[in-house]
Amino acid sequence: MAENSLLEHFFPSRAEVDPEQQFGLNRGVRLRRLHTIITTLRKHKFLEGFTPEEFKAVLEDLGPSFVKIGQMLSTRSEILPKAYCDTLAELQMECEPMPFDSVLQALDHIYGARRKDIFKEIDPKPLGSASLAQVHKAVLHNGDLVAVKVQRLGVRTTMAQDIDVMRSIARHLTRFMKDNQMIDLRDVVEELWTVFLEETDFKKEAQNLEEFARNNKDVVFISCPKPYIEYCTEESLVMEYVDGISIRDTDELIANGYNLEEIGEKILDNYATQVLEHGFFHADPHPGNIVIKGGQVVYLDLGNMGRLTGRDRAGFERIIGAVGARSASQLKDALISFSTQKDLTGVDHAQLLASLDSILGGYGTSNISDIDIGAMLSDIMTVARQCKVVMPASVTSVSRGIVSLEGTLQEFVGNFNIVDIINSHIMRKKASSEEVEQTLKEMLFDLRSSAQGLMTAAEYSGDTLRMISRGQLKFNMEVLGSDEPLRKVGRIANRLALSLIIAGLLVSAALLSGVDMPKILGIAAVAFFEYLIAFVMLIAVLVDIFRNPRL
Repeated sequence: MAENSLLEHFFPSRAEVDPEQQFGLNRGVRLRRLHTIITTLRKHKFLEGFTPEEFKAVLEDLGPSFVKIGQMLSTRSEILPKAYCDTLAELQMECEPMPFDSVLQALDHIYGARRKDIFKEIDPKPLGSASLAQVHKAVLHNGDLVAVKVQRLGVRTTMAQDIDVMRSIARHLTRFMKDNQMIDLRDVVEELWTVFLEETDFKKEAQNLEEFARNNKDVVFISCPKPYIEYCTEESLVMEYVDGISIRDTDELIANGYNLEEIGEKILDNYATQVLEHGFFHADPHPGNIVIKGGQVVYLDLGNMGRLTGRDRAGFERIIGAVGARSASQLKDALISFSTQKDLTGVDHAQLLASLDSILGGYGTSNISDIDIGAMLSDIMTVARQCKVVMPASVTSVSRGIVSLEGTLQEFVGNFNIVDIINSHIMRKKASSEEVEQTLKEMLFDLRSSAQGLMTAAEYSGDTLRMISRGQLKFNMEVLGSDEPLRKVGRIANRLALSLIIAGLLVSAALLSGVDMPKILGIAAVAFFEYLIAFVMLIAVLVDIFRNPRL
């Protein structure tokens, strides 16, 4: 009964149904899937505590969606202890392979009778088996040697149902937990949904391979497999077969004459280029996605890619610049300008500035070249979320990618200086004509918004001036204690009133400048006297400010 009550609580009869009907998402499916999850957790006695190995086993039993979560957590050392991260990193390795008959069945479902016309032969032994798909070596009828990536049967539906359950749970738990505790959870679930849609559509991955190859066509040490677009579908990817040395196998790399430090530096340099110049970067550069062949670093899996617009790149550069300058105020301004929300009234500016100052102070004992930029960016993103600053997903993707890359290259480059690498790219980066055009468009949009803001301010100033002239603007206050605070408040109020009058006079003079009337020095007479009065009053206010700066 208790379990049924729990299910009914999370999924009442009126529960919303998400629009992704192609995955068969509905209340009944959610209830059944949640029952399976609860049963699995009970089997592992999850509430009694668990070791890293037990945690990994639970995720594997729960299915591909939870394996994907484990893979994401394995790179987040700021969330989990090192022992857990090391154990979960094994989820990046091989999974239980899918039977070859199931592979053929999946290919027949995808291609139908065309399967035998496309593939001359398929090696029954898988090259790799992951939670989402399995890869086999194959030969096309034209003799080309290829790798065929085939989705596991029913995996898209299962993952969609799992994430749908997570979204519903996160939505309902907001009733019982503070908002700042749940923002991260909801963001993680939505990020998982976005990644799911990207990674389970192999047509998009084929397009990613083509775009990545175009971006790096002039880079001799970076490569990726060539896709066979005509054979790629949502559930299968046919690409060039690459037989390289896994980046995990450092001993074999050394035995084949490779310099680990050189490999690490080239990967870092190219990754900075992907982020800052291409705006199209690998969002999950874990060791299972990279091999070395013929002196080239080859990215095999491009299902999870991040994108940065020209504005995003400029914002990221501002964040890095503020970190380099150790300026909490600059960093706060960079985050605010980079946020996605239009209404910033809910942002706790004081807490944000104090928290950022604390973060930068915590790294203050280290030289900028020794700062763990991945961990710092993660801390900054966490603080931004807590202070209700909504950052674009692109920034969190960059942060997560850098953290993942740090773990991948730990054995290659010891204390590498990724801040210097990024800053060197910022200094020498030259914007292309497309980037200039995009930046100009964004500047024009910002200019238009600013102009509208100024017009609104001028309108308010005019209203305020009319209210003052009609005696409709009044200040009512009561100050207890000595007369000194009251005198100070009176001086401040006088300054404010004079400032509003000056603003009103300037706005009025600007509007009357073009009126057909006698002119003085080329300006309408009335406007000239309004400018003159405003100037005299402005001098008086400035003199008072300099004489009494503490007010």
